[in-house]
Amino acid sequence: MRLFDFASRSDYWVALMPEAVLVLTAIAVFMGDVFTREGDDQSEWTLTVVVFGVITAAIANGLLVNSTSVPDALLAVDGIRWVANYIVLGSLALVIAYAGPYLDREGLPRADFYGLALLAAVGMMLLIAAQDLILLFVALELMSIAVYILTGYDRRNPRSSEAALKYFLVGAFASAFLLYGIALLYGVTGTTRLSTAGPAIAAAVANGDLLLTAGIGMLVIGLGFKVGAVPFHMWTPDAYEGAPTPVTAFMATGVKAAAFVALLRILTIDLVGASGLWRNAVWWIAVLTMIVPNLIALSQDNVKRMLAYSSLAHAGYLLVGVVAASALGRSASLFYLAAYTVMTVGSFAVVFHVAGRGDRDSLVDDYRGLGWRRPWLGVALVIFLLSLAGFPPTAGFLGKLYLLQAAVEAGETALAVTLVLTSLVAYYYYLRIVWKMYFDAVPEEDTGPAPAPLGFGITTAICAILLIIGGLTPGRAIDAVEDAVDQRATAIASQNE
Repeated sequence: MRLFDFASRSDYWVALMPEAVLVLTAIAVFMGDVFTREGDDQSEWTLTVVVFGVITAAIANGLLVNSTSVPDALLAVDGIRWVANYIVLGSLALVIAYAGPYLDREGLPRADFYGLALLAAVGMMLLIAAQDLILLFVALELMSIAVYILTGYDRRNPRSSEAALKYFLVGAFASAFLLYGIALLYGVTGTTRLSTAGPAIAAAVANGDLLLTAGIGMLVIGLGFKVGAVPFHMWTPDAYEGAPTPVTAFMATGVKAAAFVALLRILTIDLVGASGLWRNAVWWIAVLTMIVPNLIALSQDNVKRMLAYSSLAHAGYLLVGVVAASALGRSASLFYLAAYTVMTVGSFAVVFHVAGRGDRDSLVDDYRGLGWRRPWLGVALVIFLLSLAGFPPTAGFLGKLYLLQAAVEAGETALAVTLVLTSLVAYYYYLRIVWKMYFDAVPEEDTGPAPAPLGFGITTAICAILLIIGGLTPGRAIDAVEDAVDQRATAIASQNE
């Protein structure tokens, strides 16, 4: 196992290689667009560069496997990071694969979209790696600014502009909370690296320091806005519905994954000694986030908005792993994040294809007969919806099962019961679409959506197959992540003694 002690500059270059590759790719895309003559079609060249960059970043991320860093480092190199990086890169790759047909259909330029998506992914990966609160804030802003622009990318659409404005205003509000929390924690511990502040945190807990409680609360609120946890979720449905659908998929997966991993790292590793200050609050947030969005989703007729509320509910499921605050909870959360990324991006892709230009066919009734008119598209959507609902033998089912196991082992039986009951509630609005696809009568003049392009169909099929494989053979992946998480938590605990 390689140890990154960052005594030499070369360690930083290796540790930041995935992010550096994506930054260089984004620069190449932007510069290529600048020097392209007006009227020339650079879409194929741009896509080739982006695909090459993402693959190279994935290979560079492989250099971090079976590596670790010293606990007081600016950047974390551990199992949490390289697994979460692959989740973000997978989300980026799927969004890029699906975005091309969408952008062409809506008459939007590709280069700017790809460049901004690459920079947003860099912010996500730095957020995942950050062990210093200042780096965490910078990474969060890099990610957020790029996603704000992507949300309003379709400037001709008033809903897209409205979504961007709402996301920006709420995002700035969340950043203020986060920054204030960082300031309070620095005042308590004297450092912005919480992984080395164990003794100071223990002393503050023993003395009942209210600044520590307030600082942790501000951090939870700031990151709670980003993951869409209740009661910090009110902006999410409007922003998700108004944004271009590939951006919605990226927000629901990449942004949520990065913010959630940052929350997971801070609370369950760095601040585990102060769990008495945050655990009850996060418990209630998890319960509310599982219950409220699922109940609201029952009444939604717009599929895109329904999936937005579904995304919020899944944030509640993921928070179960945070409350468990164990190695199993962390590894189960990462596994579920990976499955959630694939099934969410895949389902949003089918949604934008069925909706057509301008997202005009986005209602549940627009899916009548889809299973018969476009059989392969219908089968893929059924797999995505069943995985979101948690039906076996999909990866979504296994992910929820691991989260349930983590909750029960941590003594959080009530939380586990809430997860099961709210999942049962969600069956209604997922299976409602399946019913429309196969059992509702369709007017004869309704020909359904246009046939899917070959590349779109292949990508969708790969996503569906991955969910089935993940549901049948998940063991090795979650065991490897659990071992890596154990090593990291042990190293930080030893440092703080």
